[in-house]
Amino acid sequence: MKTQILKTDEIQKAADIIKSGGLVAMPTETVYGLAADALNGEAVAKIFKAKGRPMDNPLIVHIADISQLDMLVREVPEKARILAEKFWPGPLTIILPKSDIIPVEVSAGLDTVAVRYPSDTTAQELIRLSCPLAAPSANLSGSPSPTSASHVYDDMCGRIEAVIDGGECKVGVESTVITLAGDVPRLLRPGGVTLEQLRAAIGEVILDSAVLDPLEEGKQAASPGMKYKHYSPKADVKLIKGPEKSFAEYVNSHKEEGAAALCYDEEESILEVPVIKVGSAADQEAQANKLFAALRHADKKGYSILYAHCPEKNGIGLALYNRMIRAAGFEVIELE
Repeated sequence: MKTQILKTDEIQKAADIIKSGGLVAMPTETVYGLAADALNGEAVAKIFKAKGRPMDNPLIVHIADISQLDMLVREVPEKARILAEKFWPGPLTIILPKSDIIPVEVSAGLDTVAVRYPSDTTAQELIRLSCPLAAPSANLSGSPSPTSASHVYDDMCGRIEAVIDGGECKVGVESTVITLAGDVPRLLRPGGVTLEQLRAAIGEVILDSAVLDPLEEGKQAASPGMKYKHYSPKADVKLIKGPEKSFAEYVNSHKEEGAAALCYDEEESILEVPVIKVGSAADQEAQANKLFAALRHADKKGYSILYAHCPEKNGIGLALYNRMIRAAGFEVIELE
């Protein structure tokens, strides 16, 4: 299969591919998504094959108008409407009981469906010209998510019909996922909409244990990004928790061939290994925007060990921590 790279003025070509049952990688404000007709189970199954993704990992349905939510779910509770009005279009996914039109391939056998309304105008136009789209990140399963068309092409060339080149993603980490299918709202995956913002909007929101720790044995994932090792480069990621000076001392005392540091801009001058910077320590949004590109850069450089400074677990930092703890296989080296 030849993978086309389409410009943003060629969205109709992409829509035609979608309507014929094919796969198209599209830009969103979070990461690039691998899109198929969300109501066509056979087309959705191709996503799992292209990515090498386990079939028990549910997908997110992307819409381009809040009114489309009504046909995808059994009911829209008031808290869902509050969140949609406040954060859509944007990087928030809401899980609700699914309607009968959702194929089992999308929901992974669950009785719920995850839905979001992306703010990226190219994604919106593609949905309007085709249909609601099931779209996980457009990368090989387990590897860092793609934030540019070139990242997608590196992973998906020959596996999908087309990639729409919409430039670099603005947010850089996947959407926040909240489930409203239980008695109390639960945050299943942190992202660009923070836990603090959710609580300010609707009151009590529980942080699911799988955000910070491995999913319990035998428990089915209710959201993408909960069950399997994700976001991981080929390098062995060592997540280091501690102040700047302690981090630098640890890395410098463990320098070896093939080692590099994923660090804040301010730390470059005190490290004695090659560095990949992710922005200022005070700028979480910049860190989120650069994280996955930095992990992919580590692969291109051929590093075998990547020492990463552990993010703080507040604001968007919770999303960064969630991605990094999974990239590191849930191991953290805690320094005094």
